[in-house]
Amino acid sequence: MIKTDVVLIGAGIMSATLGALLRQLQPDWSLTLFERLDAAAAESSDPWNNAGTGHSALCELNYTPETVDGRVEITKAIAVNEQFQVSRQFWAHAVENGVLVDPPSFINPIPHVSFVHGADNAKYLKARYEALVGNPLFAGMTYIDDPAEFTRRLPLMAAGRDFSEPIALNWTDGGTDVDFGALTTQLVNFIGSSGGAVYFGHEVTDLSRQSDGSWQVKVRNLRNGARRTVTAKFVFVGAGGGALPLLQKSGIKEARGFGGFPISGAFFRCTNPDLIGRHHAKVYGKAAKGAPPMSVPHLDTRVINKQPGLLFGPFAGWSPKFLKAGRYTDLFKSVRPRNIGSLLGVGATEMPLAMYLVSELAKTKPGQVRTLSEFMPNAEGKDWELIVAGQRVQVIRPKGIGGVLEFGTAVISAEDGSIAGLLGASPGASTAVPAMLDVLRRCFATEYQGWEPRLKEMIPSLGVPLADSPSLFNDVWDWTSQVLQLVPDAAARPPRHSVGAAAGG
Repeated sequence: MIKTDVVLIGAGIMSATLGALLRQLQPDWSLTLFERLDAAAAESSDPWNNAGTGHSALCELNYTPETVDGRVEITKAIAVNEQFQVSRQFWAHAVENGVLVDPPSFINPIPHVSFVHGADNAKYLKARYEALVGNPLFAGMTYIDDPAEFTRRLPLMAAGRDFSEPIALNWTDGGTDVDFGALTTQLVNFIGSSGGAVYFGHEVTDLSRQSDGSWQVKVRNLRNGARRTVTAKFVFVGAGGGALPLLQKSGIKEARGFGGFPISGAFFRCTNPDLIGRHHAKVYGKAAKGAPPMSVPHLDTRVINKQPGLLFGPFAGWSPKFLKAGRYTDLFKSVRPRNIGSLLGVGATEMPLAMYLVSELAKTKPGQVRTLSEFMPNAEGKDWELIVAGQRVQVIRPKGIGGVLEFGTAVISAEDGSIAGLLGASPGASTAVPAMLDVLRRCFATEYQGWEPRLKEMIPSLGVPLADSPSLFNDVWDWTSQVLQLVPDAAARPPRHSVGAAAGG
């Protein structure tokens, strides 16, 4: 039997981030990572399986809902942006200290844009701009409703457009595109090179708590069928859609009653280099009625392997699999006596979502092209290929005698802090660092206080709301932009050394 301090299950962005944090905070701990596929980031963290937005709520309209009295609520947008700033700081520190290399391989500057058409929607977008622009996190946003300026900035979307209908944009130059596949791979490589053990092609089949509080982790080698048992003091289940079944097997009371609702997706990927070269922005629209937040349509510049690309979507679908490389029995095996009430409760209340999924599944390629034409009036099907995106398992949380469907992430941890897991999706990867800091606080309460000075070196704003601290925000923004090469000539500039002092003050 192998003994280790920490077991990480899954080689996606969450496990990779937690592992990289622990290797720097507690390098004397032994750490073992198991991934059932043959590479890191092969599921949801793969760059073609997600939008790579660098979710910072600059363009995603679902984070700024309109209230019944016409106001725009920005609380969620501020919270999401604050979280992304934490991730940016961790990545910048990792670059300065050799944990990550070559920033353009995983992050690039791309404008983030909200787009609407119609007079009522334009009025909403103007109100959104006015609600956000006074906040330091959104100070760079501009409002555009002039057709000529729209055409100059978004020529691909302007071609063939009838501007007799009002259009409007919220435009922010400070957005990013993040290749979470490259980022995850680098973090996993760091875990391995710094003394951690990384096993690909190994599936965790069972978890059981031992009398001394440790965990027995049963693992199967998918290449040769060999089985092994590992004993760990702490287990993190970062297995994406595979997290729920493993947390159920663990038997912890905190996972009781939880269920999962899988939603698959697909994107149009542009095959015409001329079109790719005429669009440089991540443009998000409004979700269709009944659509989940993860299905907000967007025409999306991507940079993968340092090459530009263009996606449109997502088109929602459905599969009972909990992972893209999962099994068709995943959903049915997740049904337990303790969560059947939650599942039935959601089934009775989510009729708009069901109708939306039915309409999406019925779409042919011409119908999908018509959806694209709202963004790009001259769209032609021959320029686009349909690719299957990642599988997302949305959280069904027990509530009363039923359950509620949540479109977000949820950290579940045992009372004694010996095991934790992450369920759900979106904003997901972009907020991996704050999510994993939450795991550290919950599960390592004794050690966390001693780790804080080191964490503040990595994340100078730790514990400080940047929306309330404009000077500190400007400092960390300038520092991260330089180190991550998100401004012109950043690669030639020396690193800043004043950020930590500003945070301490």
